[in-house]
Amino acid sequence: MLDQMTFSGDLWLSPGPGGWTFVTLPLESADQIRFVTGGQKTKSWGMIKVKVTIGSSTWRTTIWPDKASGSFLLPVKAAVRRAEKVSAGDRVEVDMTVLAGSDV
Repeated sequence: MLDQMTFSGDLWLSPGPGGWTFVTLPLESADQIRFVTGGQKTKSWGMIKVKVTIGSSTWRTTIWPDKASGSFLLPVKAAVRRAEKVSAGDRVEVDMTVLAGSDV
């Protein structure tokens, strides 16, 4: 299905306030997401609802558009990083599904 994808990416720590940890989606995945969503802009700064699995951890979140990379940023919360024993600089395998608007 086009709304599902698997990719690898490196965890990185944002230098901004709060110390968020992200994975930048590969450009191919970003293109697939734009195709699936029809390139529609959402009300929440372009955020798109997704269901994500890394290792044995599955959660729902939103991905954020990133002008610098031309892709999207996936925030990876601390509870997932602890459970999967990963941190900034580690490469992770991500399974992700784009959700319909009311699924989160």
